[in-house]
Amino acid sequence: MPSNNSGRPTPSNAELLAAAQRGEQEAWDGLVARFGRLVWSVARGFDLSAADAADLSQTAWLRLVEHLDQIKDPEGLGSWLATTTRREGIRLLHKRSLEFPDEHQEEQSDQGKDGPEETALTADEHAQLRTALAQLPERCRKLLRVIAATDQANYTEVAAALEMPVGSIGPTRSRCLEHLRSQFTKSS
Repeated sequence: MPSNNSGRPTPSNAELLAAAQRGEQEAWDGLVARFGRLVWSVARGFDLSAADAADLSQTAWLRLVEHLDQIKDPEGLGSWLATTTRREGIRLLHKRSLEFPDEHQEEQSDQGKDGPEETALTADEHAQLRTALAQLPERCRKLLRVIAATDQANYTEVAAALEMPVGSIGPTRSRCLEHLRSQFTKSS
């Protein structure tokens, strides 16, 4: 069994789910640490505001609480969470009949850490990257967003999140990155 940084064995998904059913906070913390970025990336894939994506993520976790005892394949939990988040996102969009916000909005959390020159250069690079990303097909934007948001891209979970065959993730990723490089070079 693999171990974590503390030297203790890393619990399996089945162990975390069983402990979560018993109400152990440490198990919930472990599940969120393991799958939180995946859930968040799927939620952000709907081009929602940060607040709406946070609500969607919380709804996905709530669905897990409601269905803890119904998870048949604990090792497929990442796929279950990705699918649940995607379904809840579709439900949310349908319910609210949302217009998608401008996907070029930039998070401002890192401002003030560098001097004005570095901040301006970084902002310019981010703007160029967003412009290049906007030129990609939607499928590429979603794929790159999900892969970038997961620590160790588990292609099974990525495939479930994007409803793509597992075998097409790597080649599609390569094509999307090449297209992004080409678009970024044009905008530079």
